[in-house]
Amino acid sequence: MRSSITFGPGGEVGVRRAVARDARRLTRLVTSSRAYEGPYAPMVAGYKVGPDYIEAHEVHVAVDGDGRVLGFYSLILSPPELDLMFVADDVQGRGVGRLLVSHLREEARKAGLAFVRVVAHPPAEGFYRSMGAERTGTVEARPPAVMWDRPELVLPTDHPEHP
Repeated sequence: MRSSITFGPGGEVGVRRAVARDARRLTRLVTSSRAYEGPYAPMVAGYKVGPDYIEAHEVHVAVDGDGRVLGFYSLILSPPELDLMFVADDVQGRGVGRLLVSHLREEARKAGLAFVRVVAHPPAEGFYRSMGAERTGTVEARPPAVMWDRPELVLPTDHPEHP
């Protein structure tokens, strides 16, 4: 498992367990994500990642050497599912998402999980598939909370890392 990557002025990027004081930054990543503009905007409008959520779930953050939070994921262990994953818009395509998925796989393996279910934001399906996830179906829209169908995938925990 890659435990860090290096890029930009912040230097090395590593992953650590989120703490309650990260809540505002994680909320900002969710609500400011360009992936949720236009028709997807209502899904994250008013969304909050609170300190209680962070304490109750397996939430991990990618941070650079300056302490900037670049992304995060939340893993539910039972049943195994990726609940949230966001990467800051300005660092997408630079390995942060891959680092987070690698870390997620390792945490899931440690918990004895063979796979993690992913119900993806439709534009993110290609990313998860590039990480080795396989599509298993479609989760139908649930208005008014979710207005569109979403791809359902399974991410094996023993899949080799991709470059």
